[in-house]
Amino acid sequence: MNTITVTPLGFAAGAQIAGIDLREPLSNAQHQQIYDAWLKHIVLVFPGQDLTPEQQIAFSRRFGVLDQHGSQAPSTLHPDHREILVLSNKVIGGKKSGTHNSGRNWHTDLSYTSRPAKGAILHCKEKPPVGGDTMWANLYLALETLSPGIRRLIDDLEALHDVTLIRGIEQRDATVIAEMKTRNPPVIHPVVRTHPETGRKSLFVNERIRRFIGMSDEESQSLLAMLNTHATSPEFVYRHRWSLGDVVMWDNRCSCHVALGDFDQTRPRVMFRCSLEGEVETGHLAVDTAGSDRQSMLQAVAAVS
Repeated sequence: MNTITVTPLGFAAGAQIAGIDLREPLSNAQHQQIYDAWLKHIVLVFPGQDLTPEQQIAFSRRFGVLDQHGSQAPSTLHPDHREILVLSNKVIGGKKSGTHNSGRNWHTDLSYTSRPAKGAILHCKEKPPVGGDTMWANLYLALETLSPGIRRLIDDLEALHDVTLIRGIEQRDATVIAEMKTRNPPVIHPVVRTHPETGRKSLFVNERIRRFIGMSDEESQSLLAMLNTHATSPEFVYRHRWSLGDVVMWDNRCSCHVALGDFDQTRPRVMFRCSLEGEVETGHLAVDTAGSDRQSMLQAVAAVS
């Protein structure tokens, strides 16, 4: 039996897992070793894997319940496996895929829902000759390196996450945009959250936040810009240069990431992603988002419930 090896790839995050063929079922010992490495390194890279959709699903399912992608437009899913979201820049039937520019701003998967993802498993199926990298930021370190004054300010702060802030959403098909908005009304999440398994706190910010509850838009944008810049500082980031067949899994509960558009857009970039259902967060439909505070939002929700 091959021995699994774990080799760190970066200071803040990232480790390569070698000595395993993901086409084969995991033993309990292999699963535990991978899971422990995942919690420690946040981002795991399994190079040179040639998986069928069924094999990717089977591997992913060992780490949690798979998201059926109810928040996504059906046209973006694998035709035979709705557990797989297809991230592709290909033109099919004269139309660009609804995911052709996905992930182009820093984000935590599904933070615009009441149940942000636990994690994800991404398989590189096609890639451009150069570019198309993905970067992940360690949000544990982002929180732990803030000044005491800022920590006091944000410890009990909440933020409004909004699907319409996905960068490039306006370039998608109008029907896809309408479906996304209907499926994903804005929600409120804490700015500081605690990882349910490690017990460690992290900074829960990204570029899909509209504003902070109890603050004006101007106040929110200044603070949000500072926090996002800090959270994605180079010392907190692992950058992955994709190779064909790479499988990368990450812990969405303590990280954010961005898919870079630094490649020739006429060359194909195709990834298959399985998402793990997350724990239910304290999310609320924000019926009135025009300057109202959290209490008035919740009163509005109660009125229409």
